[in-house]
Amino acid sequence: MDLLFDPNVWIGLLTLVVLEIVLGIDNLIFIAILAEKLPPQQRDRARVIGLSLALLMRLGLLSIVSWLVTLTAPLFSIAGMAFSGRDLILLLGGLFLLFKATSELHERLEGKTHAHSQSKAYAGFGVVVAQIVVLDAVFSLDAVITAVGMVDELPVMMAAVVISIGIMLWASKPLTRFVSAHPTVVVLCLSFLLMIGLSLTAEGLGFHIPKGYLYAAIGFSIVIEFFNQLARRSILRNEARLPLRDRTAEAVLRILGAKRQADEVAGDMAPADESSEPPAFGAEERNMVSGVLTLGERTVRTIMTPRSDISWVDVDDDPAKTIKMLRDTPHSFFPAGRGDLDTLLGVVRAKDLLAGVLDTGRLDVAASLRQPIVINELTGVIKAMETLRNSHGQLALVADEYGTIQGLVTPIDILEAIAGEFPDEDEQPSIQALDEGYWRVSGATDLHHLEQELGTGSLFDDDIDVSSIAGLVLARLDSLPEPGSRVEIDGFEFEVAELQGRRITQLRVRKLPDDDMAA
Repeated sequence: MDLLFDPNVWIGLLTLVVLEIVLGIDNLIFIAILAEKLPPQQRDRARVIGLSLALLMRLGLLSIVSWLVTLTAPLFSIAGMAFSGRDLILLLGGLFLLFKATSELHERLEGKTHAHSQSKAYAGFGVVVAQIVVLDAVFSLDAVITAVGMVDELPVMMAAVVISIGIMLWASKPLTRFVSAHPTVVVLCLSFLLMIGLSLTAEGLGFHIPKGYLYAAIGFSIVIEFFNQLARRSILRNEARLPLRDRTAEAVLRILGAKRQADEVAGDMAPADESSEPPAFGAEERNMVSGVLTLGERTVRTIMTPRSDISWVDVDDDPAKTIKMLRDTPHSFFPAGRGDLDTLLGVVRAKDLLAGVLDTGRLDVAASLRQPIVINELTGVIKAMETLRNSHGQLALVADEYGTIQGLVTPIDILEAIAGEFPDEDEQPSIQALDEGYWRVSGATDLHHLEQELGTGSLFDDDIDVSSIAGLVLARLDSLPEPGSRVEIDGFEFEVAELQGRRITQLRVRKLPDDDMAA
């Protein structure tokens, strides 16, 4: 009972607990790394068994302190260097740590070639526990000798060992979880074990390395890793602000080999790697996947046929002119209106109109009218796809917030948004390659499609609500467009080639040389 009221005993106990925890951290780290090799359901049991064996081993060594002291007596000498039992244990333990830490680093950094299988290969439970026992023997000897050198009372030594092992048991699970979630921490811990193994080996050979040097190096590395983890969390937090859809799309495109313009510029500046393999996926495949992944965030406004390009039937027009238009235009359905599209009457099918002409000898548009399908220009493409799926092949007209018809959308428009253009007989491709680095582009070309063809990823501007290249050029010009007006966007020069009124119908596109971009 006198020990309980002695302040020196409490101070010694507290100091010894702190030292035992510090000396046991390396043991705890290695147990966490070894436990990771086991199936998840066995890891807790391995940690408890490992630390329990460490407790029993340390209590057993403390109970035979008199024998432990004899371990410091020289047993034999080699080349004038005396070796005691303690030296041999430290030497063998240090060599074991060096071997084990090196092999673990090699496995984690170099990796191993495994056959593809559905389940991960885990180490045997007995093998892992055996390695933990060897480690416990090495680290326990160091901890017990420290306890003997600091405190004279055996109960105080045992109490400090029990308290320190209890704290380590409590901390083992979160430490293992943290180590498993951060591969860089595992590499750092294995580097610590290399240092400790070197220290034990040197001490076993009679060269004492002050522990302060080791702890200072370890502490400095931990501080650096702490800041690295903070930086990593900040990066992940910034990435998390992007919608999950965008992050997934970018990850998939990177896997397929697609690169942003900035990556390509950086690659051009880097030395060429002759051994680099060609992309596993072609540009067409990447463009199709990109089209699918971006489809959900696009509106029908970005894929519709604009109003200026719509072929429609005017019920007040000359029947002969209407019949000629039906024969010359390779479309099945046409919007029908009186005077203009804003006076929309419905939708007619060319087959029905021509059949009526053959049967009755006259054109009767009113008898063939169908109820039109009208959707808002801000409707998502996925929702528009569902609408078209239920329309039995009929087109859908696109109106703005004021009810004015702005265009129309068909299943072909959605297919073109994914797989590229399928021009009709009366159409030319919207993007025509004229020469290396030169293109002729229709003003109504969708920006998504143009980005894919030009190999860039920076045409869209969040501050400008446009969907076509003509709209983007108009937004960038400081005045009304004229033939020859030019703007530079993302390393490309866009020149107005043709106008219809104030509408840009054709542009010439030129890829700027690197020196022009730098200037």
